[in-house]
Amino acid sequence: MTKRFPDLPIYRGFKSPGRFEADIYDMEIDGELPAGLSGTYYRVGPDPQFPPRLGTDIFFNGDGMVSMFRFDDGHVDYRQRYVRTEKFTRERAARRALFGAYRNPFTDDPSVAGLIRGTANTNIVYHGGKFLALKEDSPPVAMDPHTLATEGSWDFHGALTSKTFTAHPKIDPVSGEMVCFGFAAKGETTPDIAYYVVDQAGKVVHEVWIEAPYSGMVHDFAVTQDYVAFPIVPITSNLEWLKRGESHYKWDPGREVYIGVLPRRGEAGDLRWFRGPCRYMTHIFNAFNEGSRIFIDAPVALGNPFPFFPDVTGAPFDLMKSAPHVTRWTVDLASDGQSFEQDQFCDAICEFPRVDDRRATLPHRHGYMSVFDYTKPWNTERAPVRPDMYFNTIGHFDFDTHELSGWFIGDTSDLEEVEFVQRSPDAAEADGYLFALVNRHDEHRTDLVILDTTRIGEGPVATVRLPFRLRSGLHGRWVPGWQLPPTPIV
Repeated sequence: MTKRFPDLPIYRGFKSPGRFEADIYDMEIDGELPAGLSGTYYRVGPDPQFPPRLGTDIFFNGDGMVSMFRFDDGHVDYRQRYVRTEKFTRERAARRALFGAYRNPFTDDPSVAGLIRGTANTNIVYHGGKFLALKEDSPPVAMDPHTLATEGSWDFHGALTSKTFTAHPKIDPVSGEMVCFGFAAKGETTPDIAYYVVDQAGKVVHEVWIEAPYSGMVHDFAVTQDYVAFPIVPITSNLEWLKRGESHYKWDPGREVYIGVLPRRGEAGDLRWFRGPCRYMTHIFNAFNEGSRIFIDAPVALGNPFPFFPDVTGAPFDLMKSAPHVTRWTVDLASDGQSFEQDQFCDAICEFPRVDDRRATLPHRHGYMSVFDYTKPWNTERAPVRPDMYFNTIGHFDFDTHELSGWFIGDTSDLEEVEFVQRSPDAAEADGYLFALVNRHDEHRTDLVILDTTRIGEGPVATVRLPFRLRSGLHGRWVPGWQLPPTPIV
């Protein structure tokens, strides 16, 4: 018999494991769906099927659960399925957790030694006819985009030489290429980065290996029309920590930030490193270059944003320094120096940055993000347990005027990532809709809200109502119907 999950905050409320798969035909909808909206919104998050092997773990270490909302002819159908990773299938057969702590193979049951530990729980991408579930410590896992049946680990026809693959590949809207990488590419805590370019057909056409100044988390990276840039930030890793059963990552405030810049089709000898003061950047809005100047827009924090990753000095978690703000990093390849500029554009606390994907690698004006507006209330009478860290506003940032606007989702709800959906293929930048999952804590239920970008402040034009709670997730992506193979959901 399976034991209960431990009575800890990461297994309570909206973080409670759901542990179920579901199909709903013809979802309930409030309001009116935009005419002609056709495609699928996919989303993935960690949902552990068994209690943790060591008694507790961090939230990021759950099994990947993919949800899909299929939009067609004014209707929405829903499906969610676990990703049948090697980890998932071995544990399902054993009816218990066999893999131990987050990114620490030394804590695993001996029966699974040497197996792929990935959970495919962080992001999804559709490219080259392949629908891939991603976790940055392992290869992608291919799934059927209609049924969500797992097809197996994907190595790009044997061309993926890295042991890992990023959860944040970039698709160039001009060339159709997928630009991607793996960090800790030779194994946990190694400083190696493997960089790849994958053509429209899904074939690896360029590969370069480089070494970072120190080993750490390289969760996202920047891609322009001419360059790629790898931010190395002070969430560091060390093999001896793993052997001692300590946290995989620790914050090291004594480290500088490095940005490694490489031409899109460059070689390792072309790499240049630029340095700056200690900061943390998790996700990137977008990047572009104007000649030799590279502009990288991202939420940036002064300190460690993750309370579950300790400080190497033993210092306590600093909540004030953990708050990220919209910031631009500028690297000038024409300069003789090794530094880069940092400019904070607004004081809003924000994360999960997105742009119109048609502007990826190109100059952009509009950005979207999940915002925590501390001036807004939380209703403790209707929702007694407030999340410890949450977002309450769907935000729009204008990079030309530096103006912030948005819609407050309510005083009993928290927000996940915001996704932009174009109104039509030839619509202007940022002309379309915003999709976001909103957790209704007073009803213990989740909504998918749809906002029109021309009137975000008015709130949703339509709300797709789920009759249950989705465990808090990570990233998602809209795939237009014309990009998917013509097999209907059944």
